[in-house]
Amino acid sequence: MKKTLLTIALALASAAGFAQQSATARQSKSPTAQRMAKQGMVDIRDMDSTIQVSLMYSRADNFTGKVLYTDLREAYFHPKAATAVAKAQQALRKLRPDLSLKIYDATRPMSVQQKMWNTVAGTKKSIYVSNPRNGGGMHNYGLAVDITLCKAETGDTLDMGTKVDFLGTYAHIDDEAGLVARHIITPQAKKNRELLRRVMTEAGFKPLKTEWWHFNLVSRAEAKAHYKAIK
Repeated sequence: MKKTLLTIALALASAAGFAQQSATARQSKSPTAQRMAKQGMVDIRDMDSTIQVSLMYSRADNFTGKVLYTDLREAYFHPKAATAVAKAQQALRKLRPDLSLKIYDATRPMSVQQKMWNTVAGTKKSIYVSNPRNGGGMHNYGLAVDITLCKAETGDTLDMGTKVDFLGTYAHIDDEAGLVARHIITPQAKKNRELLRRVMTEAGFKPLKTEWWHFNLVSRAEAKAHYKAIK
């Protein structure tokens, strides 16, 4: 009897500890993360902790030259997109167990989209940014991802020919053979891009012609018709 009571007590203590850890984890989320969670978005690492995250807009080394995410460090997605990213990670690990996906941007609140637009409005870079006035882009619905390949153990990114967020034709995917022929990107960089596209398209994503790192789960028309933009 004493042994049974002790077992029950230990089980209750363990459950209480887990609940406390979960509550602490929720409380440790940034205000931006908490707002996205309330709008139905999910943290990708809660779905697959092997996926690496390094949000480029939480640093100044992006095309805007500014920190746009002042408190966000996690990658949140619409549940459908999160499921697809996790599926792509599984496909990659089957092909290359030594590699992992690394996320550079996921759900982008419309308030951040406005900051980004304000930075590029009236410049040549504006063609690369969706105007919030027109409903924004797929990132604003949690249905797009900026992503690359990296070493699973170290997080070191693979050569993709250009840095992520490079705005120019060298980042385009429609003439990669020509880029190799002109010695602009290496044959290995082309293979790395092709591997990324393979696992992402197998998971249901569609690549963007002008950015090797960008993938959409649905079209803009479908997003506007059936999903809500994230505030």
